[in-house]
Amino acid sequence: MSERTFDPEKMTANTRASVSMAEHIRITVEVAEPGRVVLSMPKEGNTNHIGTIYAGALYTLAEIPGGTLFSTTFDPKRYYPIVKEQTIRFRRPAMTDVTVEMTMTAEEAEAIAAEADANGKADYSRTVEIVDTEGTVVAISTNHYQMRTHGS
Repeated sequence: MSERTFDPEKMTANTRASVSMAEHIRITVEVAEPGRVVLSMPKEGNTNHIGTIYAGALYTLAEIPGGTLFSTTFDPKRYYPIVKEQTIRFRRPAMTDVTVEMTMTAEEAEAIAAEADANGKADYSRTVEIVDTEGTVVAISTNHYQMRTHGS
């Protein structure tokens, strides 16, 4: 796994520049390190007709960490990620700002990279919980990604 350091402000700016929806819903990268990212999203500006956070905004917040984690954990000059599938279960109304954390161990990252090097691609999944400011889980998402080598 990479030993690089990452500036959350720069990661936020890059995320918002590369994914316009992340800019619109004001996703912020709070923590960015190899194998771990934490992102947040405010309630303000992301509400629905009943005053809770809009489901589409939560869905986006659940998926975006996949790219952020990828860029802190893998070499983007060698690999790139795509989303294959995402499922989300909404458990409670999100009444406050929310956060999501995504992690990957060094061993998991090494196995994914080895498979991609051998086959040109590697499938992997991450399950995340979106939590409100009280620590209540408001949604659980399982995201299926594929890492590909450039040129595959």
